[in-house]
Amino acid sequence: MRDPHRLETAALVALLLAGGALVWSVQLRAPLEVDPRPLDSLPSAIGGWRARAEIPLETEVERMLRADFNLQRVYGHAGSDPVGLYIGYYGTERGGRPEHTPEVCYPMAGFEILEQRVVSVDPARGLRANEMLVELDGQRQLVQFWYRSSHRTGLLGPVAQSWDRLVGRLQSGRSDGALVRFSTQARPGDELGARSRLADLGAAVDRLLDSHWPAEIQRGS
Repeated sequence: MRDPHRLETAALVALLLAGGALVWSVQLRAPLEVDPRPLDSLPSAIGGWRARAEIPLETEVERMLRADFNLQRVYGHAGSDPVGLYIGYYGTERGGRPEHTPEVCYPMAGFEILEQRVVSVDPARGLRANEMLVELDGQRQLVQFWYRSSHRTGLLGPVAQSWDRLVGRLQSGRSDGALVRFSTQARPGDELGARSRLADLGAAVDRLLDSHWPAEIQRGS
C-alpha cells in the first residue's frame, strides 16, 4: 500500500518544479517594447459622444505618473455636461500598474473624498468600477475608475491586479495594464445623471479598448 504522505510530498515537489520552470521561462523571455499607437487611435467620436479636446498632462504630473503612455480627453454630448477621460498605460517592463492611484492623487490635489463605492458600469459584460464623489472649493465631481490588462477588464484593486499580472506572465509573457478613469461634474440633485453619463461613455470606451490595446513586441524583432 502506498504511503499517502509520500504521494503528497511527491505531488508538492512536482508542483514546485513546474512552477519554477514556468518562472524561469518567463525570465528568459526577451524584454518587451510598447507600441502605443492603437491606444492613441481611440476614436474621437463614440456613439453620441465627441472629443472636444485632447489635453496634455502637465510636465510635473506626467513625471509623477511615470506611465508609458497617457491619453487625456474631454468628451461632450448634446445637452449634458462633459466627461473627462484619462487612460494611463503601463507596459510589462513597468509592472503593468500605476504607482499613483485616484484614491491618493485626488486628496494630494486638494480634493476631499466624500463617498466611495463600487458600481456597475456595463452589466452585460460584468464591468464594475470604483466610484468616488469628490469636492474642491465647493465644486463636486463624480469619478469612476478601474484597471484592465490585455486580457481582462474591471479590475478594482491591487489583489486582482497582482493575480492578473501573474497569470499574464505565465500565459503570454505580458503583464501590462492601464488605469481607466472618467469624471464629470456632479451638480446638486443630479448624481444619478452624472453616474449615467460616466457609465454610458465608460462602457463604450472599454469595449473599444479590446481592439485599441497597445501592442508589445520583443526588442530586436
